[in-house]
Amino acid sequence: MAALVVRAARLRDGRVVDLVVDEGRVTAIADAGVVDVGAVDGAAVLEADGRLVTESFVNGHMHLDKVHSLDRVGDGALGAYTAGSMGSAMTAIEVARTVKEDYDRAWITPNVRRALVEAVRHGTLHLQAFVDVDTTGGLEGLHGVLDAVAEFADVLDVQVVAFPQDGVVRDPGAAELGEQAIELGADVVGGIPWIEHSVRDQQRHVDWACELAARTGRRVAMLTDDAGDPALRTTEMLAVGMLDHDLVGLGVACHARAVGTYERPSQLQLAGLAGKAGLAFVSDPQTGPLHLPVDLFDSLDVPVALGQDDISDAYYPFGRHSMLEIAFLCAHALGWLSGPQQERLLDLVTTRAADVLGISGHVLAEGRPANLVVHQHERVLDVLRHHEAPRWVVSRGRVVAETVATTTFPGIAGAEGDHGR
Repeated sequence: MAALVVRAARLRDGRVVDLVVDEGRVTAIADAGVVDVGAVDGAAVLEADGRLVTESFVNGHMHLDKVHSLDRVGDGALGAYTAGSMGSAMTAIEVARTVKEDYDRAWITPNVRRALVEAVRHGTLHLQAFVDVDTTGGLEGLHGVLDAVAEFADVLDVQVVAFPQDGVVRDPGAAELGEQAIELGADVVGGIPWIEHSVRDQQRHVDWACELAARTGRRVAMLTDDAGDPALRTTEMLAVGMLDHDLVGLGVACHARAVGTYERPSQLQLAGLAGKAGLAFVSDPQTGPLHLPVDLFDSLDVPVALGQDDISDAYYPFGRHSMLEIAFLCAHALGWLSGPQQERLLDLVTTRAADVLGISGHVLAEGRPANLVVHQHERVLDVLRHHEAPRWVVSRGRVVAETVATTTFPGIAGAEGDHGR
């Protein structure tokens, strides 16, 4: 008995196999043609025809309450955030705050729903979603996100982060709202310590978040050092805080852009500390001119993932919730163009990204959860080159999205053939 058979699926090692799925898991991986589909009673059959099949995508950093809000806030924050060496990143956050004065789940929830539909279409089935909790927007964004996420609970795994975007020292009352957010169902304690006005207050911010995470049995995820200032050291603070609060392996630092401006000895020192604390990283090179030294950290086996970060909001005007698109953009931003680097890019939005978020078993293997995508193409090169929505998306063992893309060329000689692949 089986729920699904994917026939003639090409694995990343080049083998062409038949995948058998039942009760949400991959129950068999056999040489192509070995599985007698006619004998598999009641199973749906996907004809992969040699297309590449991989694990589904993981988005380690997404500001979900802000998606599709650019029209409400304008370009002011966008210009400040992305200019030069990102020295005006703090100004951008202050400008972008105005949208939260009008926070209302009546418009937030439909926007979130739209972003989650796109996630499913593009095979992004796991995401870490930051949601602002502060004295400007209150908990309205959280309610708007939780309402939409509940609609997708049987398809998507969304880790909601209670995120005090405006700080916890400089925004009195935000800490209490963060605790309320955890009580209401947020999964992760968030933070943004570099936004505080002094090193002492940055430390207080980190200590608050790590203490709350330890007390409530949560992970911690912070936006650290998101500006072009080599004096910023809140990534280091987070790693030390994790060690001090017994949170080893339970923390993620997003952005850490300033680390890219450090001298190499300081980068190596931080990488060693991160390894000791089990601190993982999510980088978003496409949303700013500076980024974490991804190549160095990855080469030192510090877990690094890539994130979408934003979709059409005050900080980034584009985005489709396609992690293939992110990998394509990051290939250029990071200079990762060779074959082995292409393979690694795919890791950073699938298996390695799952490691960063603490998701166990996210690998295409017998006995593992059947969260996978059948791509439109056979090679990783072409999958990245076209960064199209997958042919099929399978979540927890069932098909949840199917995309067919073809183009015809009436009257053009020599343009015949299957251009959908």
